[in-house]
Amino acid sequence: ILKTLNSWFWWENIWMPINCTWADFVDRDGLVFPKPHQLYATIPYAFVLLVIRFFSERYVARPLAKALGIKNVRRVKPQPNPVLESYFRECSRHPSQSEIKGLAKKCNCTVHLVEKWFRRRRNLEIPTVLQKFQEAFWRFSFYLTSSIVGFIFLYDKPWFYDIWQTWVGYPFQTLLPSQYWYYMAEIGFYWSLIFTLGIDIKRKASALLDFMAHVVHHLAAIGLMSGSWCGNYVRLGTLVIFVHDTADFWLEAAKMFNYARWEKTCNMLFIIFSIVFFITRMILFPFWILRATLYQPTYYSTTPVIAYFLFNGMLLTLQGLHLYWGYLIFKILKRFVFLK
Repeated sequence: ILKTLNSWFWWENIWMPINCTWADFVDRDGLVFPKPHQLYATIPYAFVLLVIRFFSERYVARPLAKALGIKNVRRVKPQPNPVLESYFRECSRHPSQSEIKGLAKKCNCTVHLVEKWFRRRRNLEIPTVLQKFQEAFWRFSFYLTSSIVGFIFLYDKPWFYDIWQTWVGYPFQTLLPSQYWYYMAEIGFYWSLIFTLGIDIKRKASALLDFMAHVVHHLAAIGLMSGSWCGNYVRLGTLVIFVHDTADFWLEAAKMFNYARWEKTCNMLFIIFSIVFFITRMILFPFWILRATLYQPTYYSTTPVIAYFLFNGMLLTLQGLHLYWGYLIFKILKRFVFLK
C-alpha cells in the first residue's frame, strides 16, 4: 500500500510539465536541481535554530529588556499537591465554591489554602512580560535577518525585477546555493516553531484552539515551501518568502516596544508595519506574484499540471488570509486615528 501511495504521490503529471520525467532532473552539465530528500535536512537545521534561539533570548533579549525597563517578575509557586494538580489539569482551573470545599476536605486543608493554591497555579500559566518580549525578539531577529539576507540573495537576480524570468527555462532551472540555504532556513524555522508550540506563549482564552491554529498555519507554510521545492518552483518560492518576511519584523518590533511601554515608538512601528503589510500583501502578492503563478504559466504550457492547481489554490487561500488580516489591521488603524 505504501509503495502504491508513494508512486501516486510522485507521479510526474502532478509535479512537472508533459513529456518530463524524474530522470530528467539528474544533475548534469552544470545544472543542479532541488531534490526531495534534501528536505530531511530541515529537521536538524530546526534544532540548530532552537539552540540559537535559546542563547539569543537568554544573553541578548534579557539584557535588552532590562535596558528598556522590563523587569523579570518572579511568581510564587504553589506547594506540590497531586490532587489539586490533577483537578487543575483535568477538570477546571476555576473551580466553584462547592468544588473548592470538596477539594479542601479531600486534601485535609482549609478552603483559603485551596483558593490560594489555585490562584498561584493560574498565575504560573500567565506569561510574564519578559517572556513575551523574548519571544517577540526571537521572531524579530529571524524575520529581519531573513529579509536582509533575502534581499542580498535576490537583488541581482533578473526575476526580482522581471517576474517573467521565473518561468524562463522552466523546469530546467539550476538551483543556486543561496536558494538552497534560504529555503532550508525558512522551513527549519517553521519546524522549530512547531517543536516549541507546547512552551510558547498562548494568546487566546482557548489554549487548545490557539495550539491547533498555530499547528495548521505552520504545517501549511512547510507544505507550501516543500511542495514548491519538489516542483522546482524555487524562483517564485523565494519571492513569496521575501514578500512575507519584510512586513513581519516590523510587527514584532512594535510588540517589543509595546511590552516596554514605549507607546509612541510602538505606534510609529505599527503604522510602518501597516504600510508595508498593505504594499506587500495587498499589492505585490496578488498583482505581482499571483499574476505570475496564475496567468504566466499558460504562455509556457497549454496543459497545466496538477501542481498548478494545488499551489495556486494554497496561494489564493493565503491571499484570503491576507484580506482578513488586512481588515483587522484597518480596524486597529481606524481606532488609532479617530479614537486616539
